[in-house]
Amino acid sequence: MPMNVILLERVPKLGQMGDVVKVKPGFARNFLLPQKKALRATKDNITYFESQRKTLEAQNLERRSEAEAVGAKMSDLKVTLIRQASEALQLYGSVTSRDIADGAVAEGVKLQRSQIELDKPIKTLGAHKIKVHLHPEVTVEITTIVARSPDEAEFLSKGGTLVAETERAAMEAAEAAQRAAEQAAALFEAKAAAESEAAEAPAEGEEAPAEKK
Repeated sequence: MPMNVILLERVPKLGQMGDVVKVKPGFARNFLLPQKKALRATKDNITYFESQRKTLEAQNLERRSEAEAVGAKMSDLKVTLIRQASEALQLYGSVTSRDIADGAVAEGVKLQRSQIELDKPIKTLGAHKIKVHLHPEVTVEITTIVARSPDEAEFLSKGGTLVAETERAAMEAAEAAQRAAEQAAALFEAKAAAESEAAEAPAEGEEAPAEKK
């Protein structure tokens, strides 16, 4: 049966601070209650919350202001991770939220893996946009660059795009075919022009028609 809880802070897709909502018991026991994001909606707890509402709102506002200040400094954060990958740009393994958090720490920014929104592990090279929740009401976007070398990472950080070897070969073949077609067309036009000039020129031994006076 669903469990009624009172939220101590905003929870995405669930409600705002002070809302009494119904949730699955497992979600409450495993996440909301231990993370101090909610209390069981008993009469005593609701009375306690109301007595502490102003204090909790003030604390929330302070934390949000701090998170906004941190977020402003993180707007250009790029976390670089060097990994091995195939010619098809597929990683031998994957990049998880823990890897991104560790990479951020290496850049001097303290993040917890729970703050990083990653629906599924990253399995390809490239520059990936990742959402980071600094506060229930503050979310920023950082860039995670996954590359095979520092040079490749720098290329990606400047807006470059990697192309898989199979795609590169196909592109080069298409470009070669295009060049060949253009050269063939140019030769055909040149030959046609030469034949046209030859047809218009007077034959050997013939005089060009005199101009009328």
